[in-house]
Amino acid sequence: MGQADATPDGKRSEIHGRWYADACGAAFAMELIGERWTLLIVREMMLGGRRFTELRGALPGLSAKTLTERLETLQALGIAEKRHLPPPASAQVYALTEWGRGLEPVMQELGRWAVRSPLHDPQLMMTPVALLLSMRTMLAAERVGDLDLWIGFEIAGQHFAGRLAHGELSVHPGGERLAAPDLRFTAPDARDFLPVFYGKKTPEECGSRLTIEGDPQLAARFLALFELPAKLAG
Repeated sequence: MGQADATPDGKRSEIHGRWYADACGAAFAMELIGERWTLLIVREMMLGGRRFTELRGALPGLSAKTLTERLETLQALGIAEKRHLPPPASAQVYALTEWGRGLEPVMQELGRWAVRSPLHDPQLMMTPVALLLSMRTMLAAERVGDLDLWIGFEIAGQHFAGRLAHGELSVHPGGERLAAPDLRFTAPDARDFLPVFYGKKTPEECGSRLTIEGDPQLAARFLALFELPAKLAG
């Protein structure tokens, strides 16, 4: 048995060392989550458990076979787990463990780093979960001040509830249950949010695909909280 096949206590390791035979933590992280589609599956579970069919719908280029394999691997590694929702849902979902949820700050740093590239194309497909995680990532916490808001998001028919407080934006599925949020944003596609939130255009300048309900001044203060990092010089 070679060095790359064993842990310090002599037990066989089928993960660490399988690709790189390198003790670096970053190398090990890539062995855990570096397979194609794995990080995007993790992303889609970051706001809560998802049914198998929901994951397939969010990632249309991913086959059912590959999704099954990746979910099995994530469960075996302790990153994700199966859960059974109580009635009335009575459904089986895949959800991140506490350790798995710890990947969000890693993904945030990757996102902030990657969008600085002039090669980044914001016109490609974006899921509602990816959009909301980008908002959590690109929030300028120092600008929040005393703002304390409930925000409803309806994105491509999916509903989410957001809470802005103490310099953070928390987001959970189920925003249709917010009867009277301070603000509500609705659009048929996640990409419809981008020119308004990050490009600082008005919804009217973008064809009015994004609608905003609530006090206009409050909405303007909320929109001003989001900013992309500067692009690298070409």
